[in-house]
Amino acid sequence: MLVNGKWTEDWQPVQAKDERGGFVRQISSFRNWVTPDGAVGPSGEGGFKAEAGRYHLYVAYICPWASRTLIGRKLKGLESAISVSVVEPVLTKQGWRFGDYPGATQDHIHGATYMHEIYTSAARDFTGRATVPVLWDKQLQTIVNNESADILRMMNEGFGDLARNPIDLYPAARRTEIDAFNERIYPSLNNGVYRAGFATTQLAYEEAFAGVFKCLDWVETELGDRPFLFADHPTESDVRLFVTLVRFDIAYHGLFKCNLRRLSDYKNLRRFCRRMLDWPGVVETVNFDHIKRGYYSIESLNPTSIVPAGPDLGEIF
Repeated sequence: MLVNGKWTEDWQPVQAKDERGGFVRQISSFRNWVTPDGAVGPSGEGGFKAEAGRYHLYVAYICPWASRTLIGRKLKGLESAISVSVVEPVLTKQGWRFGDYPGATQDHIHGATYMHEIYTSAARDFTGRATVPVLWDKQLQTIVNNESADILRMMNEGFGDLARNPIDLYPAARRTEIDAFNERIYPSLNNGVYRAGFATTQLAYEEAFAGVFKCLDWVETELGDRPFLFADHPTESDVRLFVTLVRFDIAYHGLFKCNLRRLSDYKNLRRFCRRMLDWPGVVETVNFDHIKRGYYSIESLNPTSIVPAGPDLGEIF
C-alpha cells in the first residue's frame, strides 16, 4: 500500500480486521461528483462539469465494484464520452498493473505501470490502497471519485445530455425501495462473500457464510418471476446484485468457501442473470477469463495459482 505517497509493502487482500477476525473494507478517499453544470454534487467540491472526453475510467474486469461502473457506462450510452483503461487480472505485489494481457490495456493517460501511480498523480502524499474503479479528470489532472456507488449514480445523473440512452437507473418513484435493497444486500452479499473468503477466524467465516445464503434465499423469493427488481429495465439495484451473482459460481463458491449452494441452483436468480447478460452491452463488461485469473491469483487463498478449468458462462447461465 501507499504511505505518504510511497509504496511501502506488498499488496495484501485483507486490509483490516475487526476484533472477531472479520474482514474490514477500506473507505473510499475521493468523493467529488461530476454534474451537468459543474455544481457541487452530494459530497465533495464543485468544478467537475460534464464534458465529452474530459473523464477517464480506470477499471478491472475481475472487480465487481469496478464492473458496476462499466455497466452503468454501457447502460447510459456514455462510451464515447468517457474513455476507459483496464488493468491486468493478476494481482501483483504492487497491486493492479497495466499491461498486455488479453483484454487489458496500457494506461492511456499517464503511461503508468501500476494503479498506485495514478493515486500519487492526484495526491503526492496519498496513504492507502490503490483501488478501482477510479474516475479521472483529464482537465484538472486529478481523481474525481473512487467510490463505485457514487460513480454508478453519477453515470445515471451526472453526465446529462451526454448520455445517449434515456434509461433511468434510479427512478424517483422507486428510490426508497432501491436504497433499502442496496443497503440490505451490501453487507450480507456484495461484501459478505469477501467477509467469508477473507475471514481469519471460524466464527467470522460462519457468520458471513450464513449471511450470504440468507440474503440469496431472500432475493430469490423477492425477485420471483419479475424480469428486474424495480422496473421493466435494470436499475442500479439490479447492477449491484448482478456483479456479485455473475462471479458466484466461478469464484465465491469455491475460492471464498461460499459453497452451501451454487448460483445455478437458484431458478429466479439464474434467470435474472441471463436477462442482464442479454441486455444490450452488459455481456461486454463480463470477462470470465479475467475474473478467474484474478481471483485465483490471490496467493493467500490459492498459493499454487492454479486456475480452475470450469465452469464457463454457458454452464452457469
